[in-house]
Amino acid sequence: MRTSDRDLSVVIPVYNEEASLPTLFERLYPVLARQGGSYEVVFVDDGSRDRSAALLRQVFASYPDVTRVILFQSNFGQHAAILAGFEYARGQRVITLDADLQNPPEEIPRLLQAMDQGHDYVGTIRRTRHDHLWRKAASRVMNRVRERITRIHMTDQGCMLRAYDRTIVDAVNQCEEIHTFIPALAYLFATRPTEIEVDHHERVAGQSKYSLYKLIRLNFDLVTGFSLVPLQFFSLFGIGLALSSGILVLYLAIQRIFMGPQVEGVFTLFGIVLFLIGVLLFGIGLLGEYIGRIYQQVQKRPRYLIGAILGKPESGA
Repeated sequence: MRTSDRDLSVVIPVYNEEASLPTLFERLYPVLARQGGSYEVVFVDDGSRDRSAALLRQVFASYPDVTRVILFQSNFGQHAAILAGFEYARGQRVITLDADLQNPPEEIPRLLQAMDQGHDYVGTIRRTRHDHLWRKAASRVMNRVRERITRIHMTDQGCMLRAYDRTIVDAVNQCEEIHTFIPALAYLFATRPTEIEVDHHERVAGQSKYSLYKLIRLNFDLVTGFSLVPLQFFSLFGIGLALSSGILVLYLAIQRIFMGPQVEGVFTLFGIVLFLIGVLLFGIGLLGEYIGRIYQQVQKRPRYLIGAILGKPESGA
């Protein structure tokens, strides 16, 4: 566990955000300075291919006492970047923030006020969401699915702006999962979680790094990492199909004995068979997700590789 020699750490994953970083620097540091108390900003560059790493080096040169920069050797993903930020953050409270300025840094004091009321985890709800319609619809669907199959209740799971107490961060750091959903994991560890509404703006520049495929993958990680309900559902569904199939076979056998061979309804049977095959393949794929998590976990490969760290030496560990 890291020594908490700062009141606040702000962890910001960065991936190809050269267009928004200068504005982020101009707005973030004054907000933290006005807040009072000791703080640090932990930037984690996730293998950016643009000038993001160079800009982070510049801001470290400008604010060396309150800035730490972690440079990954290659791209390991946003959640790996947050985990690295948690590992090296020294604050008693830790706030995560996107670099694209969709969540304004001016909202940070409101999260800290919520923590002052005794909450150890503060989630956020985007008041007016500036995203594509399909992203909003997909988020609503996945939120409902998650709440039905897990005991994790988050109104807005896609908002990066969140606050964590040191005890929550230390608990997350002790986990060795290769793939996990950090806000959900923190929610499980929290004793007094809460949510507040925050502003949400359009991206200053660039495009979202989360494609539809990545969003699907993220939600598969969320579902398979926190619940066995999908497997249990397919077990019950399989029992139901087996009973239904047995009844259907018995009916067809009786019909053949007393009425002779029948050719009507052949295409209906084909449709039923194809439907059952589709369900079977989906079930195999779902089982593969769980097995894949086990396979990746037993490999024990590092979640990320750090190329360099810019920052003053720690006072203790």
